Amino acid sequence: MVFGLEFLEALVLSHGYLGAFLTGFLSSFTLFIPSPAFFVIFLLGSKLNPLLLGISAGLGSAIGEMVSYFAGYGVTVIAKKYRKNLNGIRKSFHRYKPTVVIFIFAATPLPFDLVGILCGAIRYDKKKFFLATLAGKLVKFTFIAYAGFYSVEWIVNYFKID
Repeated sequence: MVFGLEFLEALVLSHGYLGAFLTGFLSSFTLFIPSPAFFVIFLLGSKLNPLLLGISAGLGSAIGEMVSYFAGYGVTVIAKKYRKNLNGIRKSFHRYKPTVVIFIFAATPLPFDLVGILCGAIRYDKKKFFLATLAGKLVKFTFIAYAGFYSVEWIVNYFKID
């Protein structure tokens, strides 16, 4: 793991919602490298306001995902010979409600980096990509924060050894 659990937890505890924003950002700007951000937001959902925590982490994560978009954008600048193939992919992608696809991948644990790279490569509109990503990440991180809010105490009590 690039960013350890202790580091991210300390970041959020010491900087509050700004730390949650940075945790979301750091977890998303790395391509294909997992981080414990979900676990940190889950645990801290019981210590901070889960709605604000989810919004902060979701916004940071959406901004961090722009790295994968621009990585895909950069790939097509370098590989000019693949531009014809990308036109066919672009047409296919637009047939399947791209904002819904982006939202679903952003709101679930599916591999979002691939979607970001694809959207950048086919030059999907940056604003639409960001807004669909933001909506999905807000749903995901707010859900995770509320899950922590309602269950961390129960989990701790359940595993408590008397």
